Amino acid sequence: MKRINIISETDKSAAQRSLEKWNSVAKPLGSLGLLEEMIIKIASVQGTENVDISKRNIVVMCADNGVVEEGVTQSDSEVTAMCAAAIAEGRSNINRIAQTFNAAVTAVDIGINRDVECESLLKRKAAYGTKNISKENAMTADECESAISVGIDIVRNLKQNGSKIIVTGEMGIGNTTTASAVCCALLGANPETVTGRGAGLDSKGLERKINAVKRALEINHPDIADPFDVLSKVGGFDICGMTGVFLGGAIYKIPVIIDGVISAAAADLAFRINPLCRDYMLAGHVSKEPSGQMFLDDIGLKAVINAEMRLGEGTGGAMLLPLLDGALAVYNSAHRFDELGIERYVELK
Repeated sequence: MKRINIISETDKSAAQRSLEKWNSVAKPLGSLGLLEEMIIKIASVQGTENVDISKRNIVVMCADNGVVEEGVTQSDSEVTAMCAAAIAEGRSNINRIAQTFNAAVTAVDIGINRDVECESLLKRKAAYGTKNISKENAMTADECESAISVGIDIVRNLKQNGSKIIVTGEMGIGNTTTASAVCCALLGANPETVTGRGAGLDSKGLERKINAVKRALEINHPDIADPFDVLSKVGGFDICGMTGVFLGGAIYKIPVIIDGVISAAAADLAFRINPLCRDYMLAGHVSKEPSGQMFLDDIGLKAVINAEMRLGEGTGGAMLLPLLDGALAVYNSAHRFDELGIERYVELK
């Protein structure tokens, strides 16, 4: 965890050169909006205006949550293992999207509550699932630190293998409950306000979920000033792993895309561990889950996509990739003011 101390600012001179390159394109200034800002941010992370996101990876953290025994989900925890294997073997929703957008997918067992016989699933288990947060702490402090380190290590390895951008994803039955608990702990939110229906709960199920979040906060007393304490008491191993990925992005200087609400919870935790992490994050989409927008607001990021998605697995985050590709096509265009002999636009105030 000492690696967190080496996080530094992004390259502001590269950002300025990227802005100048955008402004040389024959179009109104800033007319691609947030996409222009994202390309500039990537330039500052990569230290060059010649932005390259050609090699992209989607990292899906898979883990189980003990709170499932409170009846807060429509599916049993055994679904986590089945879906993790499907992702690892290239048979799931995220794999179809990844193939379309030329991205590789890495599925990680960071806390599934059973052993999964699947050679392509990366085994980095911190424990066999978390404890039931409505009765006790989710995990020990050592387990929390171990799971975060897994995420950091994965980013290091991907960077060494030439990856240019990472999308975060997760698979874990019950993890919208832990994300709601994290939201309440970090932002002082009301459980009734931020707890959604997840994969599809009826009204009674939603009530059980809200009550489970309330008990988790009352019993565990997470410290709002300590992100590690919040994670270990009411979080999940998937959230820990993605927190590590966001920290790793800042450590190893590679941009990381936020997916949905679980990913946004992890991004907010990483931001609170070290605020400089925000400069390495891109908000892909905002989840339909109530706390999704709250996490992004707390970090200070705007999502490009607001399509009420809530599938998980990194699917929403991956949808940002073709939009970035489109923006880069314009960014690298030969259709420039100087070459056309057209007077440049200037910023009017």
